[in-house]
Amino acid sequence: MKRERTGRCRAVAAAFVVIALVQFLQAGEYRVKMLSGENWWGLCNNFGRQMPFNETTDFRCDLRVSNYRHQSQSVLVSDHGRVLWCAEPVEAMIENGTIRLIADAGEIVLREDAGRTLAEAYRFASRTYFPPTGEVPDLLYFSAPQYNTWIELTYHQNEKDILAYAQSMLDHGLPPGVFMIDDTWQLDYGTWEFDPRRFSDPKGMVAKLHTMGFKVLLWMCPFVSMDSPTFRQIAWGINPDDAKGYPTKGGFLTAQTGGSAAPLPIAWWNGCSALLDFTHPNAIAWFNGQLDGLKRDFGVDGFKFDGGAVSLYSGAVETTGESTGALKPCAFDASVSAARQSALYGAFALKHKGSEYRNGFGFAGKPIVMRLHDKDHSWAALQRLVPDMLAAGFVGCPFICPDMVGGGYWQAFLPGAPFSEELFVRSAQVQALCPMMQFSASPWRCLSAANQRIVRDAVILRQKFAPMFVALAKKAAKDGEPIMRNLEYAYPGRGYAAIRDEFLMGEDLLVAPVVEKGATSRKVVIPPGTWKADDGTVFTGPTSVTVAAPLARLPHFTRVRAASAKNL
Repeated sequence: MKRERTGRCRAVAAAFVVIALVQFLQAGEYRVKMLSGENWWGLCNNFGRQMPFNETTDFRCDLRVSNYRHQSQSVLVSDHGRVLWCAEPVEAMIENGTIRLIADAGEIVLREDAGRTLAEAYRFASRTYFPPTGEVPDLLYFSAPQYNTWIELTYHQNEKDILAYAQSMLDHGLPPGVFMIDDTWQLDYGTWEFDPRRFSDPKGMVAKLHTMGFKVLLWMCPFVSMDSPTFRQIAWGINPDDAKGYPTKGGFLTAQTGGSAAPLPIAWWNGCSALLDFTHPNAIAWFNGQLDGLKRDFGVDGFKFDGGAVSLYSGAVETTGESTGALKPCAFDASVSAARQSALYGAFALKHKGSEYRNGFGFAGKPIVMRLHDKDHSWAALQRLVPDMLAAGFVGCPFICPDMVGGGYWQAFLPGAPFSEELFVRSAQVQALCPMMQFSASPWRCLSAANQRIVRDAVILRQKFAPMFVALAKKAAKDGEPIMRNLEYAYPGRGYAAIRDEFLMGEDLLVAPVVEKGATSRKVVIPPGTWKADDGTVFTGPTSVTVAAPLARLPHFTRVRAASAKNL
């Protein structure tokens, strides 16, 4: 009996220790001093190149007003096993070895009992604050490249050239995958009908793409042109085909002017438009009807959801529903934050399975496919790909796609624009062994025959590892761990925290792409274990080696397990 009471006392004492290590703060300001040698990751994957944050870092961001065109979450995890978390967006400042967080709402939580390593801290944060749903996105994203029509066709999307672009990929030996028809397939923003001047048989076009083996996505955004019948229909309840009008009206972000709710013109990259308010049932019902109709009538498989960034809702977060006469009032929160609006758009997108969503706040643990923001055609932009992809894993977004091969800025691919074939090839190699890979600029237009072969070989290499990537995606859906990992995550305490130009896919594939202009070799940190390089050389880590890396080579290494090592 005495022994039992002693055991209980120890358990109670241990519980009090844990409670003492868990610190909470209601909405407001919170500061935490970094430990000696401590490194942190998180907040937003746009800052991957600045991670890890440590005692020398001078950094500031405000997730309350922007997600910085990427994926953001108010979470920080450290290689000393500590976690900082807030469910709501925070302003974060790091200087002189101190992390300072400010929140307008929600609790700021510091957990010092999460573990002892980066991986333990992240796993704790994932299962405690943003557990995975267990649902995996469409596996075609991981088993084959994606193809986007934006750079080739820009604002001139049309049936003939779309089919030719798709066929050219197959003719050059690339496998079919997810195929995205980009902006201007539609009549207008919010008028989600195929433009008959450019598409004579859109249903037949989608059927042909299906026959080729592609799944077809249409570009989509939450904007509605303010001089369109669609705008009048949603804002004022005016139906041009029915003089009685709509039974309900409203669905845009509004400003209070003269006592009436006037839709706000929101500035974005294609001008000024009304922006759907996803707290408003009319907006959701109308948008769902549009997308369901496109799937039903034309056979499209999903959508590339663009827009919806926190910054687009910043300064325009006051929303008001209207009802008149016998109409039912619209029930929603009239003081929803910009970040919450962005999250609601993402939640809407998530219901349309098989789709891609580009940016927003609060998607940790969700089975949603995301892509890095468009980057320019430069070596500096290429050098950001790996750090930003790694950082996405630490904000709970394992299902991440790099930018388009060669960069997402279409101006770089115009005749006469500065263009580097070497850069395009190295970009394709970086993406080839990432969780996903997306083409937009056609290699068959941009590259010499020799460099076309190198890019094709990179895709062939990707297809070799595609079963592994599919398995990793399924695993991430269950356990929430990053698919793409830095070396510190897998091998703690060995001084790997600052390595940003190589990465692990799961546990058994080490990738060391070349991201320096003109480089024909590179240094590779080999972690503990036996690793077999793509040229057959076997290395035993931990060690550092310099490997040859001519333009045609993407250095990568597969782990040799103990049973297999005997046969080398």
